[in-house]
Amino acid sequence: MVELSDLMRTKYAQYSPVFWRKASGANENQAKFFAAQLQRENNLILVAEENGHIEGFVIASVINAPPVYNPGGPVCMIDDFAVSAPELWRNIGRAILAEVTMRAKARGAVASVIVCGHLDEAKRSMLRESGSTIASEWYVNPL
Repeated sequence: MVELSDLMRTKYAQYSPVFWRKASGANENQAKFFAAQLQRENNLILVAEENGHIEGFVIASVINAPPVYNPGGPVCMIDDFAVSAPELWRNIGRAILAEVTMRAKARGAVASVIVCGHLDEAKRSMLRESGSTIASEWYVNPL
């Protein structure tokens, strides 16, 4: 999972080098973060593995929306979601998303919020084909 996250950060740094610039010790910090995420009861963590190699993963949290929004119930927040190659979004990424969505619904989630880099067209395409729509975009400007 750390390796796939590193690949994604490297790719996203090409799109937005200020926001996605890798910090010193990023992989070690990512491993610690993931270890902590595994302990959280409200998290759903799924891994797609083939021949002993992780091809994709997702970490989702079923949380309450901020009190200024009312989506009708808890939401499934998906930030860490990666596959090992862009062409895998269509099958492995879609399958992981479908499974985590089903599990989040079982926990009462009424909507999902999924982070996706602006120019990650393979992931964006899969999300659109899966029925997701853009709710917000972040703009970064170095000061």
